[in-house]
Amino acid sequence: MLMSVDTDTMKVLADPLRMRIITLLASEALCVCHLVEETGARQTNLSNHLKVLREAGLVETEPCGRFTYYKLRPQALAALAAALGGIAEAAQTTADTARKRPCT
Repeated sequence: MLMSVDTDTMKVLADPLRMRIITLLASEALCVCHLVEETGARQTNLSNHLKVLREAGLVETEPCGRFTYYKLRPQALAALAAALGGIAEAAQTTADTARKRPCT
């Protein structure tokens, strides 16, 4: 049986700026000022996207003095990758066996 893909998470990751944030956070924890510098997006726009990513369980925060650092939750992405990998494996098995459902 295939694992279910979390479509809400897929929708969150479909936004190009959110995907850019995720990619940047894969390398290191960053604060909003770093993300502004890296993406060129406005601070308020980034804050809104980070809120969506936090609510989706993809990033978490870590206070550091007067700044808040954001870091990726790799286990959330690993679960999504596993579900997509299961679908890819099933598709490969189907392609290898030329399995078809008969028409009635």
